Amino acid sequence: MRMNYEALIEGILFTMGQPVERESLAAALDLPEPMVESLVESLMEKYESEEHGLKIIRLENSFQMCTKQECYEPLIRIASRPKKPVLTDVVLETLAIIAYKQPITKQEIERIRGVSSDHAVNKLVEYGLACEAGRLNAPGRPILFATTEEFLRRFQLDSLENLPVPNPEKLAEIQEEVAEETKEIAVTV
Repeated sequence: MRMNYEALIEGILFTMGQPVERESLAAALDLPEPMVESLVESLMEKYESEEHGLKIIRLENSFQMCTKQECYEPLIRIASRPKKPVLTDVVLETLAIIAYKQPITKQEIERIRGVSSDHAVNKLVEYGLACEAGRLNAPGRPILFATTEEFLRRFQLDSLENLPVPNPEKLAEIQEEVAEETKEIAVTV
């Protein structure tokens, strides 16, 4: 008896335990990518029902099987609670800068924040939310930082294109406040 393609995709995603690219699935199953996309979308719909404790998520051009949030509490009772990184205001602010300006150097982050950002950037790399994304072709070849798939997963984004767009009115208000603070600093110096 031959397995159907959805069952094969399900088995692959479950076994891998990490994101699997659509292209890799297509190659493994010897199917065109649009057909794999359709099969995975069908599986995603089936897993969305309340009958299942698992779901399939999309991370840009990859798919991953994971546990639904409703199952976390019983899982925690069985396993020791995993240490969840604490995202302080400083770390979150740095992560936001990286997310919206990536790829970006540590020096550019510090220029935007106005203070040293070594600790915050190091924490984001340690937590797997940011990573080195190459080097800038400039003197000293500074490291460029970008967000990771873990960032997408943690903030439930399927792509960087879905980052929230700042409210234009709020953005203008913030820019006014920054301009006023800059004037005050210039006057006192």
